[in-house]
Amino acid sequence: MLHPDVIVIGAGAGGAAMAWRLTQHKLKVLIIEAGPRYEPAQDYRLHTARWELDRFPFKSGSQGKYGFDVNSPLDPQWDNLHSWNAVAGRLNRSGVRIVADAGYHHVRGIGGSTLHYTGESHRLNPLAMKLHSQFGSGADWPLTYADLEPYYVIAEKLIGVAGPIEGNGRWRSEPYPLPAHPLCKASRCISDAGRTIGMHWQANSRAALSQPYDGRPSCNYCSNCGYGCPIGDKGSADVTFIRHALATGLCTILTDTPVTRLVSKVSGRITGVEVTDNKRGTRILKAPIVVLAGGAVETPRLLLNSATHTFSKGLANSNKQVGRNFMDSLTWVSTGMVDTPLDSYKGLPADAICWDYNAPAAIPGVIGGCRFTSATLETGLTGSVNYARRIVPGFGASLKQNMRNSLRHALSVSGFGEMLPNEGTRIELDPKQRDARGLPLALIRSRLTSEDLQRLSFMAEKCRQLLKAAGANPLVEEFGTYDYFSATHVFGSCRMGANPNDSVVNSFGRTHDCENLYIADASIFPSTGGGESPSLTIFALALRSADHIAEAGK
Repeated sequence: MLHPDVIVIGAGAGGAAMAWRLTQHKLKVLIIEAGPRYEPAQDYRLHTARWELDRFPFKSGSQGKYGFDVNSPLDPQWDNLHSWNAVAGRLNRSGVRIVADAGYHHVRGIGGSTLHYTGESHRLNPLAMKLHSQFGSGADWPLTYADLEPYYVIAEKLIGVAGPIEGNGRWRSEPYPLPAHPLCKASRCISDAGRTIGMHWQANSRAALSQPYDGRPSCNYCSNCGYGCPIGDKGSADVTFIRHALATGLCTILTDTPVTRLVSKVSGRITGVEVTDNKRGTRILKAPIVVLAGGAVETPRLLLNSATHTFSKGLANSNKQVGRNFMDSLTWVSTGMVDTPLDSYKGLPADAICWDYNAPAAIPGVIGGCRFTSATLETGLTGSVNYARRIVPGFGASLKQNMRNSLRHALSVSGFGEMLPNEGTRIELDPKQRDARGLPLALIRSRLTSEDLQRLSFMAEKCRQLLKAAGANPLVEEFGTYDYFSATHVFGSCRMGANPNDSVVNSFGRTHDCENLYIADASIFPSTGGGESPSLTIFALALRSADHIAEAGK
């Protein structure tokens, strides 16, 4: 495409939704994606003997590299929040918080992290959008739930969300396009136990088809959404927004093409996008509008790496807000063993959810909510390998017997909570590490406040209480983000706001400093919500911004 109307950088949730909506307005869109393209039927390995060991098939270029500063001391006051399992005992014995596995769990590629997401599709609690004005914490969103609601409807229809009839504190103008999935045996056990301790559980809203829809088959309940969906029922961005954008003939995609710099005038107007690939080297691509959708880590990194003499602190950063107000994941999961076999290796991951404590003031003594989810399948306990590695002790004959007694009996429940901005958590440029093109990597700084730990402690105790009510004894594994940095959802490093002094973009995602530069990812979130999965809100925000771009261009 020689002369696109809009260049979109990144083909994850925000970039994909933005591109599709722009093509509906007959605009020509060029998507530039640093990662590769995935072919679901070929690349996902759930049909092979090594499916449990190989997990998600990360291709060359499908993950970024990052620096981390997360090593805060662990306080004995919170000793009950250490991660452990029955095989290894305490997992982190260092005395400081450390990075778990990759630390920042993401995918670069067409579809972005939706390629390996579970597919939970949540609308933000309206109360979470007014944290500062109503609860004196965090920041308010510069738009309302009513502003987003029509776009939630569009996104749910496009990806085919299956959800319950009953409400969860978020009013709806239309029902979910598909009926909710039936709860698996393990989730029914959790729901029944929850009622005995006053918790209300319901079917989760999921971007997984409960019926054939839009040319895609219904879910086969293989339980491994996070390893990649080979049949296409999961509503990842590649088989939904991207597929429909390409079908218009107005969308072109460059894969394996990292953007190295945004080129700008003294006024801040973006005049070009510098890319580097192995085939054509470094070149400048141009369009009247540029949309940045690299996520809450890579988006601020690109802005900071695009510094000029005029914008010495980075583009869109005259107020030094780029990278600040970063929020990562506050999570907890507990696993126990029940006497009755639950067939806990099959079903739909996270098919049941509890919203009782989701509102900002729902947890006693602290602002910021959380939600609870059935988690046996999300934790990877879908086959014998992880049982043996993590929760079933023994060796030789004793291990075999323990496996016979244990397989199908694991029951897990997880909590995901609000994280409020703090001065110690932000994205910066790493002063030591650089990528292959010589550009500084993003440095992820993360600290947990006492309020975060109060919230995490509440989540841990509720998970334990629920498992006890379900007869899950003994506990065999617990993992949380107290002693490990492990972020699946990241937010807020280019916050939206009405005041240009303390925000990076306005309510439509347009940067205050650069008139033709927009951001369409979770970096613009002013708050995380009380545990909601962010993908549906990213979709909705991007759709709304696309409409604004199209209207402004008329």
